[in-house]
Amino acid sequence: MIAGLTAIVWLWWRDGGISGVHNVGEGFTSFGRITGLIAGYLLALQVLLLARLPVLEWTAGFDRLTRWHGLNGKATFYVIVAHVVLITIGYAMTRGVSIFAEIPLLLSGYYGMVAAVIGTAFLIVVSGTSIAIVRGRVRYEWWYLVHLLTYVGLALVWFHETATGLDFIANPWATAWWTGLYLLTLQLLILFRIAQPVIRAFVHQLRVTRVVTEAPGVVSVHMTGKHLDWLSPRAGQFFLWRFLAPGLALESHPFSLSAAPDGKAFRITVRQLGDFTRKLSTLRQGTRVFAEGPFGGVTEDTRSHTGVALIAGGIGITPLRAMAGVLTGDVVLIYRVLHDSDIVFREELEALASRRHFKIHYVVGDHRDPKNRDLLSPDHLRRMVPDLARRDVYLCGPPAMVDTLEPNIRAAGVSSAHIHVERFALA
Repeated sequence: MIAGLTAIVWLWWRDGGISGVHNVGEGFTSFGRITGLIAGYLLALQVLLLARLPVLEWTAGFDRLTRWHGLNGKATFYVIVAHVVLITIGYAMTRGVSIFAEIPLLLSGYYGMVAAVIGTAFLIVVSGTSIAIVRGRVRYEWWYLVHLLTYVGLALVWFHETATGLDFIANPWATAWWTGLYLLTLQLLILFRIAQPVIRAFVHQLRVTRVVTEAPGVVSVHMTGKHLDWLSPRAGQFFLWRFLAPGLALESHPFSLSAAPDGKAFRITVRQLGDFTRKLSTLRQGTRVFAEGPFGGVTEDTRSHTGVALIAGGIGITPLRAMAGVLTGDVVLIYRVLHDSDIVFREELEALASRRHFKIHYVVGDHRDPKNRDLLSPDHLRRMVPDLARRDVYLCGPPAMVDTLEPNIRAAGVSSAHIHVERFALA
């Protein structure tokens, strides 16, 4: 990333980024140029961060890449806005006209400017829906489809910059380098987001075997395939799943394995919250499945203590249920739900606890009830697990619960290095 930004700044500097500035208007224009270049580079980076590149997945992990993707998306949006504002002001001052008078002149006088406006509008829509989905105001299905506009925006940005950018018009080498960057981004995207899942689907022949209702509004999807051990999945990890069934094939969603993988079969367990998840209950035996992954670093590999505490909230039990099937040593499971009917895998968990000799604490109740305000407080955690500070803690649940509970775990004496977190959020 730093090398790419350095090359961009050098290109801008070489083409008069500073030496070519002789008045205020040219200063605004010059800084408009560099923000435009940076925005184009950040947009390509935005696509690459979630292009499923193995080197990035191995070194950073899907969760961290997702956070970087969100931060980079905000930065890209702000830099694009800065570019539009600076260029408009700079050109207006150079011409000696008002900003409002300059806008139609830019649109009509520069080749590729309309493409830039359309591309920017697409990126604004993508940014807006990203904020809305975090707040629960947009369904995942619409957010996923709208995000495809990012790729259209990327193409339009390239067309705009190479057609109108001063750094490219008179510099064929710069144009070739910039085009190569975008072509490389496109090739990696096609290879790892499209070709790799198709090849894996052909090799592994993953299909749905049955769908089981676990609790009201919760279903498990069982799948079998060939050579699943080649994927090297671990208990606690998740895949991005795409089911080739009507109404489902255009979307992929992240769901954790809810049973320890054995090389022959997978199981995921899903709470039915939206159109996509509700349709999972209608999957037929034999439905083909594309699986991208595995992702996630919340596995036994991060363990450093003999004792382990698994803390799950709601459907966040799924990866911890898988881990409970493989963990050895002193294990305690804390399962937080609002109502008894929300408990998933009760019989499985109790059978595992009996067979593998670990303890289960069901924490049931609504925090809005005054008598439940102490639930999962530092004192409550220590009462359930007196030696909590000497354990690794695996925490999984909705983001709001995790954000509330993680400080409580630290207050109970567990160091941050021994708290391993998985937030059940859209990626």
